[in-house]
Amino acid sequence: MSAPVATTGSAAPRPDAPDPATLQKLEHALREAVPHGEVAFGKRRRAEYAQDASVYRQVPAAVVLPADTDELAAALAACHGLDVAVTLRGAGTSIAGQAVGDGVVIDTSRSLNRIVEIDAEAHTARVEPGVVLDRLQDACKPHGLRFGPDPSTHARCTIGGMIGNNACGTHSVAWGRTADNIVELEVLTYDGERITLRSLDAEELQHVIDEGGRTGEIHARLRELRDRHLAMLRTEFGRFRRQVSGYSLEHLLPENGFDLAAALVGTEGTCVVVVSATVKLVELPARRTLVALGFSDLPAAGDAARHVLRHDPIACEGLGGDQVAALRRNVPDARPEEMLPEGAGWLLCEFGHADATPDPEAEQARAEALLKDTGAVDVRLVQSPAEQAALWRIREDSSGLATRAPDGSEAWPGWEDSAVPVEHLGDYLRDLARLLDSHGLQGTPYGHFGEGCVHIRIDFDHETAEGVWIFRTFMKDAAELVARHGGTLSGEHGDGQARAEFLPLVYSEQAMEAFGEFKAVWDPENRLNPGILVHPRPADERLRITAGHRPTLQLTTTLALAEDDGDLTKALRRCVGIAKCRTASGGVMCPSYRATGDEKDSTRGRARVLYEMVQGDVITDGWQSEEAAEALDLCLSCKGCKSDCPVGVDMASYKAEFLHHHYKGKRRPASHYALGWLPLWSHLAGLAPSLVNAVTRNKKAAALLKKAGGIAPERPVPPFAGRRFRTSFKKRRNVPAPGSRGKVLLWPDTFTEFMSPEVGRAAVVVLEHAGFEVVLPPDRLCCGLTWHTTGQLDMAKKVLERTLKAVDPYLRQGMPLVGLEPSCTSLFRTDATELFPDDPRAKRLAEQTVTLAELLDQRAPDVDFGRLDDVTALTQTHCHQHATLGSKADDRVLARVGVDSGRLDSGCCGLAGNFGFEDGHYDVSVAVGEQALLPALREAADDTVVLADGYSCRTQITQLSDRRPRHLAELLRDALRGRRGN
Repeated sequence: MSAPVATTGSAAPRPDAPDPATLQKLEHALREAVPHGEVAFGKRRRAEYAQDASVYRQVPAAVVLPADTDELAAALAACHGLDVAVTLRGAGTSIAGQAVGDGVVIDTSRSLNRIVEIDAEAHTARVEPGVVLDRLQDACKPHGLRFGPDPSTHARCTIGGMIGNNACGTHSVAWGRTADNIVELEVLTYDGERITLRSLDAEELQHVIDEGGRTGEIHARLRELRDRHLAMLRTEFGRFRRQVSGYSLEHLLPENGFDLAAALVGTEGTCVVVVSATVKLVELPARRTLVALGFSDLPAAGDAARHVLRHDPIACEGLGGDQVAALRRNVPDARPEEMLPEGAGWLLCEFGHADATPDPEAEQARAEALLKDTGAVDVRLVQSPAEQAALWRIREDSSGLATRAPDGSEAWPGWEDSAVPVEHLGDYLRDLARLLDSHGLQGTPYGHFGEGCVHIRIDFDHETAEGVWIFRTFMKDAAELVARHGGTLSGEHGDGQARAEFLPLVYSEQAMEAFGEFKAVWDPENRLNPGILVHPRPADERLRITAGHRPTLQLTTTLALAEDDGDLTKALRRCVGIAKCRTASGGVMCPSYRATGDEKDSTRGRARVLYEMVQGDVITDGWQSEEAAEALDLCLSCKGCKSDCPVGVDMASYKAEFLHHHYKGKRRPASHYALGWLPLWSHLAGLAPSLVNAVTRNKKAAALLKKAGGIAPERPVPPFAGRRFRTSFKKRRNVPAPGSRGKVLLWPDTFTEFMSPEVGRAAVVVLEHAGFEVVLPPDRLCCGLTWHTTGQLDMAKKVLERTLKAVDPYLRQGMPLVGLEPSCTSLFRTDATELFPDDPRAKRLAEQTVTLAELLDQRAPDVDFGRLDDVTALTQTHCHQHATLGSKADDRVLARVGVDSGRLDSGCCGLAGNFGFEDGHYDVSVAVGEQALLPALREAADDTVVLADGYSCRTQITQLSDRRPRHLAELLRDALRGRRGN
């Protein structure tokens, strides 16, 4: 397969990476050009930007984050002066390789993010390219407006990136592509011309040409290009909505208004740099309903999509059984089968209503009509906004869930978003399945079926020469297949490097020449995103996994990494770059990124740096890498990514593994001894808690203590309880007879034992009331959590080994182990088997560990705890509970006593165990708390009960607010006593 021939007027490919002499001049020029933003030539920052969401990897020469549009222009001028290639980047979620380059990568997302103006009367907004789509939607919502296109990455993708790829999204059936929603673009050419572009009639166009200069020349040459290719443009382009491959030259046609702004949408950063955009806004529906249709298989759903369109939906999305299975596998508490109708393939059909008043009869009639018209096997009408959101979450997370094939193997983009006219969709899906089978490949299709767009990740093997050959062969065959169905290589994500090589299979030679001419008008030296679209690099070049390459770092790990076959490289490859960790709200992930807005503090940024550390090309000192240590410094080990990341990246475990190797055989930070060994110090403090508390309350003594222990000076040291929980347990009065429901082993974690024994006492009252006989394990045991989070894994194993030996006799009797502290409970449920993968005792521990709520919900569902109907609760979910345990049982138990959980979707509290206590982390810790938790506490009524099962959460709330948070056990005890806590 040969690449397209060089096109007229466009510079031929040449090396893109600057030589050492140029690099030195470039650094000086960029630092002068960008005095307020950031210019980075260091290894860590370059490693963060070496990948996007595609299969490609290229470490850039430098990364620039301009502070404003003037610095953007100055940085571009510096690169032009030294003939250095430039790649523009927004959120870095491009899946075809458009956001990586070996010249200078300019990231607009951090600072070029102003919403300049919203004109509600004109239904327009003017924005800078780094504005995240959801921010724009939030700003428009009070006006009853929104920007139409909404890809699944709406919570982090930028408007500039959407312009680059002509993003479409779920509602393009009603509101169109990005190209359909652009009024005006302000752009820079590589040689520095600043131009404002919009649709022009013939008279306006002639006026611009007559004014001359570079702007006039561009318009004249593009008019001449249009006139010369008029017949071809009218027959090959604009045939159906999702034809976005190549350049969208149909916008040059006179009947389309010679709209250069629209024509530049989808050019993938190869022609101009966007400075600002004026976009159209559409009116929000007053109400939405969702009809879910079930079919015998996914191609049958594809056949039905065109029939749905007759009912004027605002969205028509296809979903397969593999997505549902993946969601069930990866997301705690997910029950997709309860929300979807019967079937093995589904269409989610959304309808917008101008009237806010529900009309159940009309909506039911529509659902029944859709069932009849489409031949579906089942239908479900979903009117509840909460249920609608849950179903849309399945669809939105598909881009991440699909990165694992049905058998659990890795799956990759490449043939990601092909599109065909909707009437061909069902047949195309069947042929695509046959093509995959013929190559021995598997994938999980889904997509925007109302517009014939199919997303799929495929289990390509890039590690072997044979696998790469199959990848190339499949891509060629798939391009020929989609062409036979009248379709296109890309339906919304652009061609990038992945597909541009195969454009000659779907476009004529004349069209390919026109692409080259179009590019040459704007960027004759081929310095903007070279290797993309015109003169493309081969699809199998610069793959992130290089066939035959073996990482230089010895990869023997202490943790089993069982889900990734013990392979750290494979674990890090989980991060495909979709960047859900860069979202501003909702869920837990990633609290430090939300506080700093810095790529290095995102889960993705950390994964990229660790990946480069393993590869050994850029970061060459392996486990001793200071770059990796810096990237991991603000990781809270909250485990939010383990559940919130659709591909299950577990950065807390990777951080523990890194710290274990990084500090092996050398002195650790003081906080690792002070906080990592907290269980030992707590036992010692428990011998004389009053004395210890007197020392920590003394300002001078506490200051010295904190300095010696690497503890933040701003952070108060929590007091130790006057009497241990275990002592209270032994001396309690009225010990009941053996419980009718058997024995339970109550785990007295360090925090419950020494700092909040009232939680343990309350739990005993609740458990004994429920009919359980409470048993405590031997003294001086620990789960090893604090050693684990500080990367002292050898010690963590020793501590846990002792615990396994002590508790296994109880577990063998069938006793459940009840955890009160979510972080310790989570360690028993998940991390224990990572430390001891082949130990049956660890497996028993994981299987028999339950939360208090889970025990009461599962084994005592009929117990009456009394009622607290007048209680209003606000619940802060511990990060580890969110990530590994789930909260459904807690909500059901609270409902039994008449309490609405009021569970905050607030992310991490910010303390996160040792993190918030460590010197240098206090400001970030508070900033994380201020994202949602602390404002919610300030807004809550005075009599609201604040629930927080995690000791860290309770400490953060106590220290940063005037609230006295309570554990679930305390609330249930109060219900038993017929009163409520203050």
